[in-house]
Amino acid sequence: MQDDDGHIVAQDITVAYGDFIVQRDLNFTVKRGDVFIIMGGSGCGKSTLLKVMIGLKEPATGDVLYEGTPFWASDDSDQEAMKRKFGTLFQSGALWSSMTLAENIGLALKQYTSLSDAEIGDVVAYKLMLVGLSGFEDYYPSEISGGMKKRAGLARAMALDPDILFFDEPSAGLDPISAKLLDDLILELRDSLGTTVVVVTHELASIFSIGNNSVFLDADAKTQLATGDPRELRDSHPNDIVRTFLRRGVPEASAA
Repeated sequence: MQDDDGHIVAQDITVAYGDFIVQRDLNFTVKRGDVFIIMGGSGCGKSTLLKVMIGLKEPATGDVLYEGTPFWASDDSDQEAMKRKFGTLFQSGALWSSMTLAENIGLALKQYTSLSDAEIGDVVAYKLMLVGLSGFEDYYPSEISGGMKKRAGLARAMALDPDILFFDEPSAGLDPISAKLLDDLILELRDSLGTTVVVVTHELASIFSIGNNSVFLDADAKTQLATGDPRELRDSHPNDIVRTFLRRGVPEASAA
């Protein structure tokens, strides 16, 4: 059944490539305003699940409900309407190398809105300001650092004022300081814009600093072992696999 507070509801999802099952029987709810973490070890299917959620891969069974509407059971036009409410930041930032940051961010605005060039320029400047890149409109991706590319990618993901932001391993390739700055920015944007955020990550620092809800996927069991606040899962979940994953490298005294 649909949770009244469910912005996103995964309902009996099985993900597969042909006969190979990646994950099965996935059920979880993301409430509006959550920073929801999809976590688990390497090869468990985190990014594949994200592809199902953003409409890039159809599940073998089940569906993803957005405010009660099943995505995969909807027709193409309704799916496209739902996708307009998504913003996605991929691992690489996925910026067009031949375009300036302003052109990268303005691309979706040119395609999907009737804004004038001047109005698009104003929106682009505002989005770059939100991610701390004011004045970088005319820079190319090759001219900025890895952390700045991630922030520029985030500005592009936010171009159409999405209800939901999806991140695939946002800290990948970043040094700890840049990763912490990006985590802080994600929380600032969630708080100021009221956006629901879904993050694929295995990084404990990010999981505990930004996540308030989560699902834990296990590669061996090929299903979820836990869902809920990652701190509560770390401290009291009955499954040793979940607790060990969330306590790895952390002294027992600091796990509280």
